[in-house]
Amino acid sequence: MNYAEIKPVDVANGTGVRVSLFVSGCPHHCKGCFNEETWDYEFGKPYTDDQTRYIISCLDKSYIRGFTLLGGEPFAPKNQQEVLKLLGDIKQALPNKDIWCYTGYDFDRDLKGDFAEENKLTQAILKLIDVLVDGPFVLSLKNPALKFRGSSNQRIIDVKSSLKNGTTVLCDMDKI
Repeated sequence: MNYAEIKPVDVANGTGVRVSLFVSGCPHHCKGCFNEETWDYEFGKPYTDDQTRYIISCLDKSYIRGFTLLGGEPFAPKNQQEVLKLLGDIKQALPNKDIWCYTGYDFDRDLKGDFAEENKLTQAILKLIDVLVDGPFVLSLKNPALKFRGSSNQRIIDVKSSLKNGTTVLCDMDKI
């Protein structure tokens, strides 16, 4: 897996002050994407254990609320093995930090549906994520007033509650 950028301080991609990783590679190619360069799986630098150690060291500060994973596409099959390892390492080292993930895939149809159940990596990754912003960016639905998403079709999902209840539970934005 390659990555485009690590932001040690990010306030735009989730609640509170966060550390963010932008992975490379995306199959969606959304028109109007803010990060087109990350469509290429070879863009950026190779991701190694050094980056994991750096991310964990950045997260290990009292003012950092959590970690955000975006891209590119974190759930792209080519990225999943490294994403799973990274999220597992974060949860093991810092279990009280929350994890947000942005994906162009639809939670119900693509990540949680019948096809996704065959993919053990997808299921393992979902179990480590607290909040998922799902759905492709749709330029005609772009709305700069939306909190933590670019277009109105995208949802902010409470993954833990959704997996527990077997139905998609949206986050109460007043409580997160």
